[in-house]
Amino acid sequence: QTQNDYIREWLPQKEDFLHILLELEAPPVPRICKICQKDGVYRCPDCMHQPLLCTNCCRTMHEAHPFHRIQQWTGDFFEDSALHMTGLQVHLGHGGAPCPSASANEPAQDPSDVDDGEWEDVDNIPLHLRPPVGSKYLTIVDVTGVHFVLVGACQCPNADSFHMQLFQAKLCPSTFEKPSTAFTFSVLDDFLRDNVECGTSGMNYYSKLHRVTSNVFPHLVVDRYRELLRVAWQWRLLKLLKWSGYQDNKNHSKKGDLAIFCAACPQPGINVSTTSNLDHWTYTRTVVMDGNFKAEHMHERWPEDQVWLMDGCGFMVTNPPYQAYLKATPQIAEKSACNNHKAISQASASRGKLNSTGVGATACTRWKYHSLQRHGCFYPHSVVDFQKGERQLNMDYSLAHALSYNMTGINNVLCFYDINCAYMKNLRRRVDSSDVLQIPPSMKITAGIGMWHVHGHKKECYTRYLPLFIKGSGWVDGEIIETLWSTLNIVSASTRGMTSPHRQELLDFQMNDSNFMKMIRMG
Repeated sequence: QTQNDYIREWLPQKEDFLHILLELEAPPVPRICKICQKDGVYRCPDCMHQPLLCTNCCRTMHEAHPFHRIQQWTGDFFEDSALHMTGLQVHLGHGGAPCPSASANEPAQDPSDVDDGEWEDVDNIPLHLRPPVGSKYLTIVDVTGVHFVLVGACQCPNADSFHMQLFQAKLCPSTFEKPSTAFTFSVLDDFLRDNVECGTSGMNYYSKLHRVTSNVFPHLVVDRYRELLRVAWQWRLLKLLKWSGYQDNKNHSKKGDLAIFCAACPQPGINVSTTSNLDHWTYTRTVVMDGNFKAEHMHERWPEDQVWLMDGCGFMVTNPPYQAYLKATPQIAEKSACNNHKAISQASASRGKLNSTGVGATACTRWKYHSLQRHGCFYPHSVVDFQKGERQLNMDYSLAHALSYNMTGINNVLCFYDINCAYMKNLRRRVDSSDVLQIPPSMKITAGIGMWHVHGHKKECYTRYLPLFIKGSGWVDGEIIETLWSTLNIVSASTRGMTSPHRQELLDFQMNDSNFMKMIRMG
């Protein structure tokens, strides 16, 4: 059946569906608590069958679900309410049970812990959007919105600090000294997933949480946008460390340590025996290079005030050595004997308002003929920033680092680049004259040009660089990196005004996710 067929089947029943929606707005008859049969006051739309409950049963039932959004019966309709209005309290430590060392009457929160400026006109704010008065509460952000939650900390003599107790309860605090805001692990995972899949920016995501909290009064919901950006930044690093099997942040000293690479590319000691004949054509590394001018970066306001969390541990190259290489390496303007390609003619084009005009990268590429499954993974620690156009010195740095990644013993490389007729001409001379770049003299690099671009070259380039004429190349997609740019560009626009560390880590995370999705679909 087509989509239209299903819609036609639905049309005669639309009134029945509408009647059910309207009936769900009314309380059940009789209006009694589902558990104790007393007067039902609250209902929870987040619970299955949205049960009607009394105050005590609602509080007890939601001890394990403190971030559900409830509604209260007014006599005429159900209006939005909040679980803190039922007296619900979250206990840290002891499996969620109250701490036996805690006083029965805990003192009210120190007024200095509360930002009174946020609640100047509290009388005009709906009750469920107000914090509990005179109590220890946290502002907790979840996928179900922003909540004010009464929190009881463990007060045992050997108890951890408050912010660590929060983290053990899967609540990530925004600060460490008297934290007043925390984010659930669920909302942080959801934000990262929305970011890599949909390109949702932090501002748009928090705007959505405003409306999830109150669709009628989103402007009255407390603003924790800046806290979300900061905590999500930390969360990305923690997730990468966990996925890479690190227990701490000290031991990943190797470049690209926190990046996922292609599981199918030959890597001696990992998926290929070091005793194999690595000179055989089946162990040839096939790579493709290209530039992306949509991943721009603006000049920063305070470039001297930067905090790098994982510089060089992902796909972007380590910044200080790269900047030193750029200063020490002269750019040699080379003319192409072939057509006037933009990557050559605009290599020295400068754009004053930009700190980076784009990025260049190296990726793996192969094409399994029978299953049509392509590799197409970014190489760790090989993505570079452009300062002007797509200069050779930038791409040399990318290629040299890509060819040093898990390639001990592999000497055959097939490299695709849309301007290889000019780029490969003096590659060895440029590498040999550099104190930074290293490509083993024994490594044989065969140049190719992808089929999309080779038709823009002269006839002699067509016969020399077309993969169909290169012995041992097989069926190969020499333009697969173009598909990777479309994935990266989901977030590249939102990184334009970020600080350099934040931008690097966000692009690293997006490229890591791209490689992960390639890996799980390889079959």
